[in-house]
Amino acid sequence: MKPLELEVFPCRSDNFGVLVHDPESGLTASIDAPEEQPIIDAAARRGWTITHIFTTHHHTDHVEANLALKEKLGLEIIGPVNEAVAIPGLDRTVADGDEFHFGDHLVRVIETPGHTAGHICFHFPDDKILFAADTLFALGCGRLFERSASDMWSSLQKLAVLPDETAIYFGHEYTLSNARFALTIDPDNERLKTRAAEIEELRADGKFTIPTMMGLEKETNPFLRPADPAIRRNLIMEGKTNEEVFAEIRKRKDNF
Repeated sequence: MKPLELEVFPCRSDNFGVLVHDPESGLTASIDAPEEQPIIDAAARRGWTITHIFTTHHHTDHVEANLALKEKLGLEIIGPVNEAVAIPGLDRTVADGDEFHFGDHLVRVIETPGHTAGHICFHFPDDKILFAADTLFALGCGRLFERSASDMWSSLQKLAVLPDETAIYFGHEYTLSNARFALTIDPDNERLKTRAAEIEELRADGKFTIPTMMGLEKETNPFLRPADPAIRRNLIMEGKTNEEVFAEIRKRKDNF
């Protein structure tokens, strides 16, 4: 089985577009559809024909181009059953734990409510790739618009058990702000300080910070590390639950 090919490109003001191509079957999926023309242009650059949209959640900046692309290309749109009524052009619904094949590549659906009520992530376990959209970012997590901190913490725990070598593709270029915030929560983390300096340099050069790796997130992302004693001391929350510490970190990021 040939490895998947990926094309990452900017959309809108800070969204990432990602095309996933299976060279054996010729199938190409757009992970969400933030903006029509950049997606069309990316496919043209690679000589790919888009056959699917894998929708993670209903927010406009992730579904705006659904209908235009479907009309032009006749593609299939797959998305979360718990947001089906809000996703334009949806053809097929999937739920937590569902599996399907993209060519010969297995795809597993992980439901991650928090940012929205029915947000899902698409995991390609054999390829060690996770499309996390607005649930898990490099050094961050999504804002809580429709579900509670408890729900998001549970969702992040579902992702954190994936192998450390899992490459994570996320929905927005928020990494520089996330890094600066993370240092306020975990200022003595040497790996985080090194990573933050690397991110500053990447963004100064206009380079992307996508993908990240699950192992790296477990070492440096404060939203995955509420159990860490240093973070708890810094927040003066030694006696609190992981969920309470996570909620405090999310609250602080909202006001950062």
